[in-house]
Amino acid sequence: MTRPEGVLIAVDGGNSKTDAAVVGPAGDLLATARGDGFRPQADGLDTAVDTLGAVIDTALDRAGVPPGGVAHLAAYMANVDLPGEEERLEKLLLARGPAPSVTAGNDTFALLRSAVSEGWGVAVVCGAGINCAGVAPDGRTARFPSLGPHTGDWGGGGELGRAALWHGIRGEDGRGPATALTAAVAAYFGVARAIDVGLAIHRGEIGLDHLTVLSPLMIDTAEAGDEVARGVVARLAEEVAILGSVALRRLDLLDSPADVVLGGGILRARRPLLMDAIAERYAGVAPHARLLVPEAPPLLGAALLGLDHLAAPPAAHATLRAGFHRPGP
Repeated sequence: MTRPEGVLIAVDGGNSKTDAAVVGPAGDLLATARGDGFRPQADGLDTAVDTLGAVIDTALDRAGVPPGGVAHLAAYMANVDLPGEEERLEKLLLARGPAPSVTAGNDTFALLRSAVSEGWGVAVVCGAGINCAGVAPDGRTARFPSLGPHTGDWGGGGELGRAALWHGIRGEDGRGPATALTAAVAAYFGVARAIDVGLAIHRGEIGLDHLTVLSPLMIDTAEAGDEVARGVVARLAEEVAILGSVALRRLDLLDSPADVVLGGGILRARRPLLMDAIAERYAGVAPHARLLVPEAPPLLGAALLGLDHLAAPPAAHATLRAGFHRPGP
């Protein structure tokens, strides 16, 4: 394959932010940019793609790339959870974007590629939501819908925040066991009672999505010894282990050494109670798994996937990895 001339644009998009990088043909990191999150379900697909395009334009402008100077766009985004959604995003970016070719995928694949040099293994993302995807050495993939409870999913900052409020209110009114979450939730929002937060949500004064901010509070309360909070954290650890081990089994990797890459804000924080519980569960259900929490951002994985698409030589991959470990341009 003859590699096209021009730069690579790589994008990693999450709920809270979108990062873009411009990479030269030899793997040199030319520029980066950051913009708002990619939220097609909340903002509408056209608005989300406009936001993505603005971040790309900023990165290209910083790199000084002229029109027609782009070889490929690799975009790996949260909230693009199904193959049909990936195909639709590719078509939209081809129609709107500066690149003659586009690959689009879920951001879990970028997380995986950021940490594994061979290109295969399993990744579990736990940020605002939760997701898992895996790639076998022969290219087969395993993935989950990750659309919410209606597709069998549980976990992430949103679930932790909603659980903090749910248990806090029930501990307050007697429907559940007493828990330190009651006072902690009320104090966080500066109200007298936990139920006041629920009533504010009912009145539209607090958005339900805003409860994600309570996820660190849930883990803090668990680490302080609260049994109710510890039970929620244990459930999250169980879900992270179930997702990864099921993906390993589907890919016939359960009985051999394989990397399981853990990412997203909650797992990247490496909270001891949660991470120890995750390691304990993997030791039971997937004892050959090697758990990794990468230092490099998923944006590196998106860029490496772009270089893979362009059939770049190994030296370009090494240059790119080195560039992400130095102060950025």
